[in-house]
Amino acid sequence: MLDANTKAMVLEALMDEYKSRAFYRLVLNTFGEIRPFSNIVNAEETHARALELLCGHFGIPLPKDDWEKRLEPPSSILEACQAGVQGEHDNIAMYDRFLRQTKVPEVLTLFQRLQTASRQHHLPAFERCVARGGQFGRGAMPLGRFRADRPGRHGRLDDGKPGPQHA
Repeated sequence: MLDANTKAMVLEALMDEYKSRAFYRLVLNTFGEIRPFSNIVNAEETHARALELLCGHFGIPLPKDDWEKRLEPPSSILEACQAGVQGEHDNIAMYDRFLRQTKVPEVLTLFQRLQTASRQHHLPAFERCVARGGQFGRGAMPLGRFRADRPGRHGRLDDGKPGPQHA
């Protein structure tokens, strides 16, 4: 059984994951399948699912996820990356606050794991995106740009030019 404060923290964390996931989906719908959003949206889905399972374990009713209706798309990829940096900083700070308040092992472990993912993976990815000025970096081009049905080791670009050749 969880106390009211711990339940509130779990629900706040879940809503934060829902919000992040909705924003990253909005970015992908606006600008296409670009990294780091295409990778991190899947992580946010996993994080939300883990928190939903925790809610189920402790009998906490799931909140309504209406974030996709509440968010506006960013005007550029750079703006999206900057929002990603801010969102991950906010997420890390939220978990810092929660980790000082909970002693429930299952909750503590999950909060630590989610904070680590934000700090060690998501934040650096968005910081790299900002450092590139929102431009595609190595491995960050829109997915689907190469067509496997075209000749060449890695196919051809959709513009008909050969894809990169490697020895």
